[in-house]
Amino acid sequence: MSAATMTRSSATATATAKRRSPVMRRRKPLRRRITGAVTTTITWVLVLGFFFPVAWMVFTAFKSEAAAATSTPTFITELSFDRFQDVFDRGFTAYLLNSMTASVMSTLIVLLLAIPAAYGLSVRPLIRSTDALFFFISTKFMPIAAAIIPIYLLLQNFGALDNISALSILYVGMNLPLAVWMMRSFFSEVPLEIIEAAQIDGAGFWTELVRVVLPIVAPGIAAAALICFIFAWNEYFLATILTSTTARTTPPFLGSFVDGRGSFLAVLSAAATLAVLPVVIAGWLAQKRLVRGLAMGAIK
Repeated sequence: MSAATMTRSSATATATAKRRSPVMRRRKPLRRRITGAVTTTITWVLVLGFFFPVAWMVFTAFKSEAAAATSTPTFITELSFDRFQDVFDRGFTAYLLNSMTASVMSTLIVLLLAIPAAYGLSVRPLIRSTDALFFFISTKFMPIAAAIIPIYLLLQNFGALDNISALSILYVGMNLPLAVWMMRSFFSEVPLEIIEAAQIDGAGFWTELVRVVLPIVAPGIAAAALICFIFAWNEYFLATILTSTTARTTPPFLGSFVDGRGSFLAVLSAAATLAVLPVVIAGWLAQKRLVRGLAMGAIK
């Protein structure tokens, strides 16, 4: 094949590619737009599906009991804050403070214990650390209902029934294994070169942990802390059996609104709306660190 023939063939191929490329460019963005539109639609449907029960609960909290109990949902009705006043009249503030005390206290203790434990199992691995991790997670194998009788008798012998401090300690045992496992994955992402550089500069263990490692894994710690707080805030089983009046928390208090006559939907919705507000506010304040923290450990 001569050079002229090869030149003409190359020019023909180039011209054909130029004629086809606009079509390909038009088709590809069209497929992307359709895929993006379908994905966005499905996402919004799922979001609205999950959000609608919460929105309906908040809306029901402003209704009267008669409007809330109708078999046909009513959207146009008289709204008021009377149900919220009924909730506070039944002593909601004391239960809210108990939940806040138990959740915050247990979360702080969990962080104090889980941070050095996770650090020792990841950055400074111990001998047979896998066995230690298995021991932590094995504490979650048995349902809490299977251990409630020994726990009840133990607290009864120590006079710790209906005690908010005892309940907080139980929440620590409930959330500590989860926090250790989560934080271990966060600490594992810290580059060893940074830690070795700090050690060469003469940093001790606590300086290395507090000033070097913790700022790097702060989003992960915030995510673990928020999850532990939510689990402690929503815990119902232990709070119902081990407390009666003094240390009773919000979840058992919500159950007290259920009435056999059926006139409880509006006031229960109002109480549930007030109960979820602290968690929603905490999640909203920590949302940036939460998203970043939950993403830590996903890519190695």
